[in-house]
Amino acid sequence: MANWNDLDKLASYEELRSAKKVDLPQVMAGENGAERVKKYSVPMACNMSFNYAAKAVDEDILGLLKKLAQEAELSDKFKALYNGEVINTGEKRMVLHHLTRGQLGDDVVADGVNKREFYVNEQRRIAEFADKVHNGEIVNGKGEKFTTVVQIGIGGSDLGPRAMYLALEGWARKMGKFMMQAEFISNVDPDDATNVIKKVDLEHSLFILVSKSGTTLETLTNQAFVTDALKKAGLDPSKHMIAVTSETSPLAKSEDFLTAFYMDDYIGGRYSSTSGVGGAVLSLAFGPQTFAEFLEGAAEADRTAAETDPLKNAAMLDALIGFYERNILGYPATAVLPYSQALLRFPAHLQQLDMESNGKSVNRFGEPINYVTGPVIFGEPGTNGQHSFYQLLHQGTDIVPLQFVGFKKSQYENDVVIEGSTSIKKLCANVVAQIVAFACGKDDENPNKRFQGGRPSSIIIGESLDPRSLGALLAHFENKVMFQGFIWNVNSFDQEGVQLGKILAKRVLAHDTEGALAEYASIFEI
Repeated sequence: MANWNDLDKLASYEELRSAKKVDLPQVMAGENGAERVKKYSVPMACNMSFNYAAKAVDEDILGLLKKLAQEAELSDKFKALYNGEVINTGEKRMVLHHLTRGQLGDDVVADGVNKREFYVNEQRRIAEFADKVHNGEIVNGKGEKFTTVVQIGIGGSDLGPRAMYLALEGWARKMGKFMMQAEFISNVDPDDATNVIKKVDLEHSLFILVSKSGTTLETLTNQAFVTDALKKAGLDPSKHMIAVTSETSPLAKSEDFLTAFYMDDYIGGRYSSTSGVGGAVLSLAFGPQTFAEFLEGAAEADRTAAETDPLKNAAMLDALIGFYERNILGYPATAVLPYSQALLRFPAHLQQLDMESNGKSVNRFGEPINYVTGPVIFGEPGTNGQHSFYQLLHQGTDIVPLQFVGFKKSQYENDVVIEGSTSIKKLCANVVAQIVAFACGKDDENPNKRFQGGRPSSIIIGESLDPRSLGALLAHFENKVMFQGFIWNVNSFDQEGVQLGKILAKRVLAHDTEGALAEYASIFEI
């Protein structure tokens, strides 16, 4: 059994606090920098690599981080998780999203069911359904094929699947794998649903309602919105809608749906892209084989995360360096900067994944902790971000660590040569320039043009973004967040912080208000 101790109880934490800091501009200058780029790189799944040369670490710091990983028993805790121990202490549940893409350890049986077999069976059911939609066995009321799929969900039922769909859309079009256009409805703002409904051909649209409990207010409101639109168009909503839900939810056996696919309480929404939550929409949009390849990439990354040497385990090392920047160097935020337009919504997904998981101020036993935990996560694709918030990143008063992602090839590989180089070369030139500029800075007699440097960054490098590399990228960050939660001794798998606002909103709608709540409600004429 692993020992679950708070960070400030670990001897290696105190050693790190007193260790000599690295002068990043100095170590990244000249040939020293070149040697670091070669040395400080760890292989990842799917021929990707994690390069951390521009992070403020050296052999001494890395040695202490390795010591902390061993003292915090990170590998043992991961092993306990994938073997089915109750890791989600707040909800007293196992954490099984890794099982959706492979068997890392022992069989996990819950509620009398082998959970790996359960997830594989649901993937098979989704694949069979998607194939029938694609070949015209499942059709609309007129016997015509569906051409569009619309996911209705919020939070983890939207952010991850939407980011994954957008990440693979270009690849699928190029490879002839594009089967159906996908749209997403998430916000309870009626303009969101209205905009999608007006955009799609309702008669040829298939809607996926995603709610584990079957009671999510925003999602059920949007279901009613869509149902009303279908009826007004003279269509039978039950012939245009499927559900992804739990077997015990009110949606599971409802006649309002063509069919239902099942998830369970052991997978949190922000970790659900490799379950039916992402599986249904991605299989319908790009075909079941594409989703299977996505799972293969995630499974390969999970296997690398099981490596016990922290300096050979990219996800664990990424987590350790992030912890060092947050708790020792005192940096409050991290920017995720993918130099890939396909990943335009990936930072939004990581905002939820990271901040909903590790935005905690009590440990996994509900006791207050005396150190900072998860950072603020934000980001935007490069080079767009360069013309937006990079000014603050380069010359602002706060140092913000940076996490770049870059690929050597574009998805379409459709390009032109302008001024001696292609667009993809210009994109890659920008990311490597930014890494060195942030790390080394530039002196200038004009203070307004002076760059202090010392702004740490890492980069994940891949050949191209395809289903396997996307699955590996997703799993890398899921595992990074998990390891950081272990370091901070928080429960990364519940989200009580989102509940209070929901409760008060229901009171407002029921006119059960007083004080400031009543006054704000009156402003909006609720």
